[in-house]
Amino acid sequence: MSNVNIATPKNTTVVICCAGMGTRLGIGTTKALVDICGVPLIIRQLQLLQDFDDIRIVVGYQAEKLINVVNEFRKDIVFAFNYQYETTGVADSLRKGLLGAREYTIILDGDTLENPSDFQLFLKTESECVVLSELSSAEPVKAEISDEKVQRLSKTEGSKQWPGMAKVMTEKLKSDSSHVYGVLNEIMPFKSIFVRTREIDTPEDYEQAIEWFENGCM
Repeated sequence: MSNVNIATPKNTTVVICCAGMGTRLGIGTTKALVDICGVPLIIRQLQLLQDFDDIRIVVGYQAEKLINVVNEFRKDIVFAFNYQYETTGVADSLRKGLLGAREYTIILDGDTLENPSDFQLFLKTESECVVLSELSSAEPVKAEISDEKVQRLSKTEGSKQWPGMAKVMTEKLKSDSSHVYGVLNEIMPFKSIFVRTREIDTPEDYEQAIEWFENGCM
């Protein structure tokens, strides 16, 4: 079978968006550095990405602190800077990380815990796809689904949650939308992959995420 248009770790760039201030969480640190049972959240994510050698983390708020933590774990991560993190959104951070990206891009948020087994199935999926989860966070982006594909993402309609994850051909990510879900909406539909996750936006989300992690991410 031809490898044309099949996503593999060698033709895929991973972009993790971590520039935001996490003001709703209210603990004075970027969400990527919140403690998950003794390990920063960003390191929990990187532990699941060992097969990938082109990983870009977009930083802004507390950039130096985040860079130092990551570099202690892994030396080959590329950092992109969103200096306007106070006034721009995640889509702007994503665009900072796309410069020179490979054929496929995996989009991740730096505020999300993943079930490791489910997440590996997503990483190994050879086609474009959008990750869905059960509704769990306080302010979810929801997915409208028909014909077994994601048709639209929005704050209002949908039975599943989009936890900020997708795998897309890089050349399609050209929208100037201020939201990543807006970027994806312009190139829908996509196959969906179910991954058990917990997003951390509020103190309540954080408490629930810790309990979920301690119970085996089930």
